[in-house]
Amino acid sequence: MSSLGAAGGKSAKASFVSYVTPEVSPCSRTVPTRTTGCTGSGTAAAGSRTSPGAGMFMFMFNPTKVPDLQPDRPETLDPGASTAAGPDPAGSRTGGVGVEVDLPPVKANEIKAEKDFGQTDKLPNLLPEVVLGEVVFCSASTVLKYTQDELSQRGVFGTLVCTNFRVAFVSVRAPGEEPEHLFKNKLYGENDIPLSCVDNIYGVYEDKRKLITGGIVKNKFPSKLVIHCKDLRVFQFSLTYSLEEDAKRIFQGISHHCLEPKSLRNVFAFSFCENHTFPEMKRQQRTMMFDSLDDWAQDIGRLKGACRLVAENAQFDLSPHLPQFFIVPTNVSDADLTPFQGNGLPMWCWSHHSGCALFKTSSLPVTLLQEDPVAQAYMEKMLNAVAQTYLFSVKTEDLSDTLPSVPDIQLAYNKFKHFFLIENTTDFWLSDVKWLSSLDSCGWLDIIRQCLQKAVEVVECLEKENANVLIMEEGGSDLCCVISSLAQLMLDPFYRTLPGFQSLIQKEWVAGGHRFLDRCNQLHLKDKENVSPVFLLFLECVWQLVRQYSPAFQFSETYLTVLSDSVHVPVYSTFLFNSQYHRYTFVQAESPQTPPSLLRCPVVWDWSVQFDCKAQEFFINPLYTEKTQRVSQRSQLHKHQRQLSLPGSKQSPKKGFFKEETDNLKKILRVKRLSRWMSPDPCSSSREFYQAWLRRPLDYHGLILPCLEGPWLHLWMQRYLRWVQEVQIFGGGLVTVLSQLNGLLEEVRGLRRELDLRGSTGPPTARLQRTRGSRVESQGWGSRVRLSSSFPFSALRRNSSYKPSIPSSLLHGLGPSGDGVQDLDDPESVV
Repeated sequence: MSSLGAAGGKSAKASFVSYVTPEVSPCSRTVPTRTTGCTGSGTAAAGSRTSPGAGMFMFMFNPTKVPDLQPDRPETLDPGASTAAGPDPAGSRTGGVGVEVDLPPVKANEIKAEKDFGQTDKLPNLLPEVVLGEVVFCSASTVLKYTQDELSQRGVFGTLVCTNFRVAFVSVRAPGEEPEHLFKNKLYGENDIPLSCVDNIYGVYEDKRKLITGGIVKNKFPSKLVIHCKDLRVFQFSLTYSLEEDAKRIFQGISHHCLEPKSLRNVFAFSFCENHTFPEMKRQQRTMMFDSLDDWAQDIGRLKGACRLVAENAQFDLSPHLPQFFIVPTNVSDADLTPFQGNGLPMWCWSHHSGCALFKTSSLPVTLLQEDPVAQAYMEKMLNAVAQTYLFSVKTEDLSDTLPSVPDIQLAYNKFKHFFLIENTTDFWLSDVKWLSSLDSCGWLDIIRQCLQKAVEVVECLEKENANVLIMEEGGSDLCCVISSLAQLMLDPFYRTLPGFQSLIQKEWVAGGHRFLDRCNQLHLKDKENVSPVFLLFLECVWQLVRQYSPAFQFSETYLTVLSDSVHVPVYSTFLFNSQYHRYTFVQAESPQTPPSLLRCPVVWDWSVQFDCKAQEFFINPLYTEKTQRVSQRSQLHKHQRQLSLPGSKQSPKKGFFKEETDNLKKILRVKRLSRWMSPDPCSSSREFYQAWLRRPLDYHGLILPCLEGPWLHLWMQRYLRWVQEVQIFGGGLVTVLSQLNGLLEEVRGLRRELDLRGSTGPPTARLQRTRGSRVESQGWGSRVRLSSSFPFSALRRNSSYKPSIPSSLLHGLGPSGDGVQDLDDPESVV
């Protein structure tokens, strides 16, 4: 086995150094090597085999000289040395590939204006692809990146770099060794970690593992660095072979820029947007941003809601806690907008075609309601205003009493995610013994079930009982966003399209004031009381719906996975602020003469920032069922084919229906308005509602309800297990099934087009073969490609096989050892 390593950037690709290290242990500082080809002179230390799990290493060298890796003989390169490829452009003393900017670790408040960032001459040859606005803080060469084999005894040598955007590991591969990716991210690669994506950092000091929390001891650095990412990747780096000064600086730099608190102005997004121009998204099929009156008017006009649009808070004159534009019940006066800073004010979310509507609000403190008669009178008036929207009936629900709290969500997820942060094969197989029961005990899946159940209860009140619904919680921007969004997804097929889903998030989460900056801890604040994956919880619930009713959703599972990753990519304004007021004041402080709408950071829905058009095709669900003309021309209830209305309430009452009996109805329905739900057992009532819905014909463009019984809730395997090679199925898994179905669908469409044209020549078999060939060729996969179950997040494999390698230490405990055990542990048997 051999590997080719180039150094010195693109100009030195013709000159390479090839090394074979068949027997190496990372535990030793000496690296036995055999030189097979070299453009310059060099020496290598010899050693003996120390580990049976050793494998191939790839080492990057400067073409000038091969450094001596023995710890007592650190090699310093001559800055004036040269080769056929030219002089070393930086006079690097590290012996690593590329050039390092000789800067001390930079504090967050010392970062200069963005005009200093766009100079790419600060990054010559150090990073293969540079993001504009990126600057290197520190780097270290001869860093070993471990693989996830047994006890992590194999790895690749390269250069570890820390910039103001990412932590990057740069290795050099021969052209034939570079994996093929159809889903390449433009901003960062598979060995790059955006700074805001770093979750935890651990240091190994003399076989003792320690969590790094900042405030590090400057005179010490660990021999091994372990980084856990928020997208569940795990990176392990050995600093043993690097120069002591470089190892100390890269450790301190990564720890500082990934863990220390920073100001919002120092987030990479603002350096990035100063060097880019982002055109406005096309009006056709565009996402509604809900930052203008037109978007709100369009949405309520589409649903024919009987509410009024408020624009008096455009400059936040009413309250900083309210959105710039919002919709309230018609009977809410202008004087009712200002008391209690927007708390208790019902905000419109969605209107049912029968006339009832869904509202949400930030609840007033319980002590205030108990002690202040003014607060009591205000809440009673708001309930009356909601009730008068339709049939004088309203159901209220305080989500803080019936769903887990924000800290509980964070606690459950912290337990849950550790089952997927796999550092080596041994850890994976050890956790496999009680894996399912351990997942269930952490409570994360149960919280998903509770949220879906609560959303079904809301849908039942709107669809079956035709009652107005008011959900509330303290702040009104966490669980209210989850439940209202899920209810609208179940009820409204528009929000199940790609632009509709993105518009829903803009309306309920961004304009609704979800605290993305705090909940995602984008600034690495030490106080993590406000940190919680509430938005991820929503995406988990959406994935359950997509899995159960895939033809009802235009977007795919891959889209949801990428969206969950993009929360931690620090270039989007979507996830950088806690509210519209926060964004408005920040922009005003930065540039008082510039309107807030001209903040040039891209929104996450501009997917061209991360992916090209070919990669974005993976966002579309090939099984999505388009709404046909025949369905759209059916009865007046075309929006919800499975409507379950109360008897006698199929049509909205005429105007003035309650004129004579208003007072009597107020007294009769007052108890219903103040009660939480009609049924004392919401779960039992929801099951009956679900069973009644299930007996009707399924319409993917009507109402959909999730099944929440036992095994119907699944693990989101693509997101949580895509980096674990042991669970990947090459040539199998759901992606293979979808690929085959998509292929059949394309063939049917192709034959249908040929039948319409009636001009094709040749027998039907030839036409079918042309259809199949064009499909494979257009996707660029070739005829010898085997997809992995984690595709498109894994590289394509051509004519390759993978056999999960069970560690011999575990196999010996399961039975007698033999040749079969040795075959499983043989590195040659694992590709």
